[in-house]
This record gives sequence, C-alpha cells and structure tokens, in this order.
Amino acid sequence: MAKAEFETPELKEFPEIPAIQVGSMAHSKPFIAKAEFQEDLGFPGELPDDWKDKVIAKMGELLKKYRSLQVYLDSCVKCGACTDKCHYFLGTGDPKNMPVARQDLLRAVYRRYFTFAGKYFPKLVGAVDLTKEVLDDWYSYFHQCSQCRRCSVFCPYGIDTAEVSMAAREILDSIGMGQKYCNEIIGKVYKIGNNLGLPGPALIDTMEGLEEEVKDDTGIDVKYPVDVVGADVLLVTPSADFFAEPHVDGLIGYGKVFHQAGISWTVSSHASEAANFGMFIGSYDNMRKVAMRIREAAIELKVKRIVIGECGHAWRVAYSFLNTLAGPFDFLDPKYPVPQHIVEVTHDLIQRGALNFDKSANDHLRITFHDSCNVARASRMGNMPGGQFKLPREVIKAVANNFFDMAPETIHESTFCCGGGGGLLTDDLMELRVKGAMPRMQALKQVVDDHDVNHLVAICAICKSQFSKTLPYYNFPMHMIGSLHALVSNAIQLGTKE
Repeated sequence: MAKAEFETPELKEFPEIPAIQVGSMAHSKPFIAKAEFQEDLGFPGELPDDWKDKVIAKMGELLKKYRSLQVYLDSCVKCGACTDKCHYFLGTGDPKNMPVARQDLLRAVYRRYFTFAGKYFPKLVGAVDLTKEVLDDWYSYFHQCSQCRRCSVFCPYGIDTAEVSMAAREILDSIGMGQKYCNEIIGKVYKIGNNLGLPGPALIDTMEGLEEEVKDDTGIDVKYPVDVVGADVLLVTPSADFFAEPHVDGLIGYGKVFHQAGISWTVSSHASEAANFGMFIGSYDNMRKVAMRIREAAIELKVKRIVIGECGHAWRVAYSFLNTLAGPFDFLDPKYPVPQHIVEVTHDLIQRGALNFDKSANDHLRITFHDSCNVARASRMGNMPGGQFKLPREVIKAVANNFFDMAPETIHESTFCCGGGGGLLTDDLMELRVKGAMPRMQALKQVVDDHDVNHLVAICAICKSQFSKTLPYYNFPMHMIGSLHALVSNAIQLGTKE
C-alpha cells in the first residue's frame, strides 16, 4: 500500500481521549454528485441562487414530518455523555466530531429560524444565521458521521445523532449538494438493479462460475440460480457478494446451506441488491423506490419468503422499514417473518440438526467477531433477546473450534463502528475512514495480542470492504477479514444428512 498522505493514529491503550485539534478535519469532504445523478433522484443538479430559502423551507418540512427530529434538536442539555463516544472524534481529535457538536451545526440554525428565543435573542441560545460557511461545515461534518448510533446508547435522553445527520444530508441533497458516492450508487440501482452496476447477463455468468467453482472443489452440483419462478426463497444480498473479495465466499456458503437443507432459492436480476443507500442520504422516497424492487421481484418470482444476506444497513432497512416501505407482504408464507437474515436461517437449521459440519476445517483460523452497527444497535434476529449478538456467535462456534470474543467493553450495544459506514465508503474520505477505524483496531489489537487471533469476521459488506482497506494502515493483513458464511462454507459437509 502506498504511503498515506496523513498520519495514521497510534494504537495506544484502549480507549484514550484525544487532544483537541480544532478544524483538523474541516478539509474532509466527499465529491458532490454530478447533475444527472442528482436529477435521477429528484434533486437539483447544482446549488440554486435561493439556496438559503430552500434550506429553511426544507428544514421546516422535515421538522413537521419527523417529530423525533425536533425532539432531538430541543432536548440536548450538553451533559457531555456523548462527547468521547464517537470513533471519528477519537480518531481525529476534531471537536466538531463530538456528537453534540455535530448536532449543534444543525441545531444552531434550527434555533435561529424556528424558535422564539433564537429569533429575538440568538446569542443567548447559541443560534446562528445560515451562511455559506455554515453550509460548508454541514457538508464536511455531516459526512463525518457513519450513523452508527453509538452515541445514542450513552445519551441519557436517547438523542439519535444519526437522525440529525440524515436530515442534514437530505437538506443538502435538496439544494444540489448531494454526495457523489451515495447518489450515483442509488442511480445504478434504478437503472440496473444493484449498487455496482452488474447487468443481468453478467450476474448469470457470475453465478454459473460459482457453480463450476463449487463443483471443482467438492465434486457436488450446488446450484446458484437466477430468476427461478416458484423457488421457496428469494435471496437479496449486497452486490459485493457476487464477485468481490472477501464477500463472494459468503455467497458460496449461502448456496451450500440451502443445498444441504433442501431449500430451493433464487436471486433476482431485477432486485439483486439488498443495500439501500436511500437511508444514508435521509431520503425515504428513495428508500421506498429501492425497496419496491424487492417486492416486485418477490411477486414476479412467486417466492414464499425473503432472506437478506450479510449486509448491516441492508438488514436494518429490511427489518425496520421494508414492510412499511414496500408492504404488505401478505402474499408470502405466513410462517416466515418479512424478512429473515441469512444468519437467522442458518442458525435455525443448525438448531434443528439439518446441517453437518466438520469444525476442524476452520482450525487454521483463530477467529474474532465484529458487531456491525446496523445489526448490533438497530435491529434483531430471531426471537431470543439479543439475538443479533447471540446468533452470529453461536453459528461461528458451531462451525469452528477457535473463537475468541473481543474485550467486553467493545462488543454488543456499545460496539465501535468499522469507520466506513453511513455512506462514507469512498476513497475521497480515506483519511477519515482510517482514523475512524482506530478504536476498532485497538480492540482487534488487544484480542490479537491476548489470543493470537488471525481472522476477523463480520456480517456486513461495508464492514468487510472497510476493513480490507484500513487493516494494512494498522499493520494487520488485509485478508484477515472474512464473511461468517465463508466459515460455514469451509466446514459444511455436503450431501444427504443421515
């Protein structure tokens, strides 16, 4: 890897509050989307002359639409509980990356134009006029929030900085300052059906290639079907699973699980993408358009249930919003909730004795697990309390002998983000991504030192992509990261279960 143009944070004792570096990340901002991609999503292609009026009008619209936004802007008492909870603040030292300070970028304008005190006594309540400098701060710092919600775990009032960031990004999009990475990805979904622009014929060729690979490895015909009408399961997984390392081994594992369990399944060329970047830009209209493709595919293919692959925010959108965005799904088998996570499916099959494993197939790996934010804090799996934490670990233990959890303070609800979520997985923001990964790298270093761990598992496509880029900055091998279902693929014993 080429030498970074920035200083990688040192992995010290965990955690350590950084020295304040005012404005150290003010330069960090993603590229603005090209006009045609903005327009595809219903946003203007450039900053209009009356942008200030439009910002205030859009803020008023969101305040009326989402009562929670006004509650979050009104209820902060500056107690300080969140100040050192953000991985970006810990990695950069920029005080505007404290969750409360990031919220205040929007809160100060809200108070100026939407509260009595802010209109008449602005200095007393920290209200500020909306200027181009303020707008530029919004663009820089609301794209330094991965919407991980860790700060909300520690906030005594439950203020959700992610909701504030989503609102700010939606306002920015509405005046032509949308982010290139997110908006162009959503545009690809509209045109082609997935984030990476993989057309139907290429998808079919990829799946046929996986069939050949598995046949060569195992001698068994495992099908990876596309657009099969009448299959039991519609698998909707992140498009990275179809060809990118380290993701594709997970998709191979999905197919092996379905094969051994005797479950017919298919992917859809119309809705081959589980990820929904509409959430990252705060646009429920665009979330709905992306989600509707899944409904359309499920109806067209006459499936009985929908299963989501290993992707954190795809699972959050599916679990929390799919039924309201694209429902009702009353045409599916009522025995199955809408949707299911692939980990939930595999765990259930393990509990019922439907899968055979040789755990020694993973003995070359000493494994730890990263709780992805949009699974850990924003959703659940199965019916057991804390299933989103327990099920992945139980699956790992069922297929491998050497599992070592990370330090208790870094797991479960208080887990640190990978540093690349929330629509920030672009090389424009590599410095931010590396510095934001620092707290997670501290936890990884600890478990490596204590247990000689050599493999980090995640069930999120963004986490896996982020770690494959940032691990080398901290002197870990990039191939240390892998999919949970890659472990399943290694251990599963194909054939008829006796």
